[in-house]
Amino acid sequence: MNTPLSSPSVWNGNLPKIGIRPTIDGRLGGVRESLEDQTMNLAKRVAELISSNVYYPNGEPAECVIAETCIGGVAEASRCEDLFRRENVGLSLTVTPCWCYGSETMDMDPLRPKAVFGFNGTERPGAVYLAAVLAGHSQKGFPAFGIYGRDVQNAGDAAMPADVQTKILDFARCGLAAALMRGKSYLSMGGTSMGIAGSMVDYSFWEKWLGMRVEDIDMSEFIGRMNKGQFDQAEYEAALDWVKENCPEGDDYNSDATKRSREQLDGEWSDCVKMALIARDLMVGNPKLAEMGLNEQAHGHGAIASGFQGQRQWTDHFPNGDFMEAILNTSFDWNGKRAPYIVATENDAMNAATMLFGHLLTNTAQVFADLRTYWSPDAVASVCDGYRLDGMASDGLLHLINSGPATLDGTGQQSAADGTPTMKPFWEITDDEVERCLKATTWHPSITEYFPGGGMSSRFKTRGGMPATMTRINLVDGLGPALQIAEGHTVELPDDVHDTLDQRTNPTWPTTWFAPMLTGRGAFTSTYEVMNHWGANHCVMTAGHVGHLFMTLASILRIPVYMHNVDRARVFRPSAWNAFGTDDLEGADFRACENFGPLYGRK
Repeated sequence: MNTPLSSPSVWNGNLPKIGIRPTIDGRLGGVRESLEDQTMNLAKRVAELISSNVYYPNGEPAECVIAETCIGGVAEASRCEDLFRRENVGLSLTVTPCWCYGSETMDMDPLRPKAVFGFNGTERPGAVYLAAVLAGHSQKGFPAFGIYGRDVQNAGDAAMPADVQTKILDFARCGLAAALMRGKSYLSMGGTSMGIAGSMVDYSFWEKWLGMRVEDIDMSEFIGRMNKGQFDQAEYEAALDWVKENCPEGDDYNSDATKRSREQLDGEWSDCVKMALIARDLMVGNPKLAEMGLNEQAHGHGAIASGFQGQRQWTDHFPNGDFMEAILNTSFDWNGKRAPYIVATENDAMNAATMLFGHLLTNTAQVFADLRTYWSPDAVASVCDGYRLDGMASDGLLHLINSGPATLDGTGQQSAADGTPTMKPFWEITDDEVERCLKATTWHPSITEYFPGGGMSSRFKTRGGMPATMTRINLVDGLGPALQIAEGHTVELPDDVHDTLDQRTNPTWPTTWFAPMLTGRGAFTSTYEVMNHWGANHCVMTAGHVGHLFMTLASILRIPVYMHNVDRARVFRPSAWNAFGTDDLEGADFRACENFGPLYGRK
């Protein structure tokens, strides 16, 4: 068991489970009897594989529910369905080593992500059932993922081939992500920021594609709770002490005429901490508020993602949301290590959705950033005394930076087992890594011209060499949502080069230098073309090369992917997608998503 959450959270209670459906040849009189143990044991091995490798956002192992009997026909399928409904099963994996009766044994729930694993053995035709039942799923409009090992195994072989394990776990992670979103909320804190289209929250997207609802509050709720002291006073004092000890102030880059006094800055720190507490309580509630007699406020909005408008109606008068956004998106705070809360700068709900995908797929914190600038090798050389980019950066760099600070995990001070920089689930982060993330971050009085109301902005630079995936969901009239993916690596520049480039934008904002992997095709012919094809001003960066997981989740939700550099061998979509084309997979994805429609769209 992993370390439990130490902060208020929505990831408690009856979380969706993964249903395992062992199906069997229903012919009694020798056939079924000979297969009972083999079939049920296969289901148990699959459940063990999943529970040992897939985790909820709270750090607990994903829970599997196995049908009470093997499923040989519709009666047992119905009893399994009754069990799954009682147990809150959010996705199902049907497993079999043999032939079964397809339409009589299949999962018929239209909203539940589903996959079928047909054991590849010649003694019994498990692969034949797989093909038959997948055809049934396609014909009935319930797309399912097909899992079939590359190599033939003996009937009694209990080994799980690596290719089968990969597909089972990829489906489990993506199906669980979809199930975890269903019924939860996006909390829009304020409205549209500075005319940014992403912050014009589209209810239809959240409801029809993600199965979520949108909750709205006005930013006046913040100042109201601040003035009335509607937050945990003891936690506020502890948080403020922690901030003073762990969040070092850096240089004040304001001019002498626009610098704020020490007294004013101290007041801004106080307000920033209060804002973080209030935003969290608005999202997930807080039982401490009920103890204060604030029973309604104690409930929160059941939000697994949110966005804060900030600019300009708030930031012209009150401290900006930089500290609030940074610390809530981080995997630790004054309460210790915990799951990050997903909070989008400028209420960019489309970036919030993309951050949410990345978090649920990896259980890690997500970097929110502007895709600010493409720096060509020649442009860098022209301003940095002839310095030439090389290695992964030889075709140029993308500058990820934003006035809304990124998670502190984004410093890259956490390490994978091989020492490579990464961002890890909170239960794997060491105390030393927490300290390094904090020490790698400085906090600066915000630039007064940008933020007349003040606030403290973070500054760091991400360590180089981190495998990472840049993503964005965009809304297109007549099409709906569409996803972009760019796998690549973070890059570390010499200090003098970094400073020269970084300070041309704003020295109080965190920076990540990102180099996408190029394929020589389409949008990935060059780093410039990646920038040129990006669909919005914002992006999300997730640790690891996980573009394939984004693609699998997108297919579950029926969101097409129109730009990616993921190797074709790693792409895993429902078998029905094959019917829409096997050569031009991008076009087939668009056609399949349009045909089946959004998962919760009631097409």
